[in-house]
Amino acid sequence: MQSNANEWLKRAKSNLIIGSEVKMERNKVRASHLLVDTKEEAEKIRQEILDGKDFAEAAKVSKCPSKHKGGDLGFFSKGQMVPEFEKTAFELPLGEVSEPVQTDFGWHLIKVTETLNNFNDSPIEEE
Repeated sequence: MQSNANEWLKRAKSNLIIGSEVKMERNKVRASHLLVDTKEEAEKIRQEILDGKDFAEAAKVSKCPSKHKGGDLGFFSKGQMVPEFEKTAFELPLGEVSEPVQTDFGWHLIKVTETLNNFNDSPIEEE
């Protein structure tokens, strides 16, 4: 019986890597963000990033203390961030910069830099 479970787990992990029908839910994400006062400011900075500016460099204008670490928030699980931020962070493709996200704190740009999966907290390689 243990052998069958190990084989299933091995196949499930393999299917995830090749993008099969098995879908992995993210357990944790590591994200960077920056926080500004207005949507217009966030949109302007997002365009600068899309045009090639480094996210960590852009994060230096953030109102959040994480600006001293390039906006890096480290890993977090669902339930640790405000709902609007969390929803975006857990749906955003790895490496992409979000559209501006409004919370009670202001306007955020979010970039997911790493994800952890449900099987064993090993990083998920996404394209």
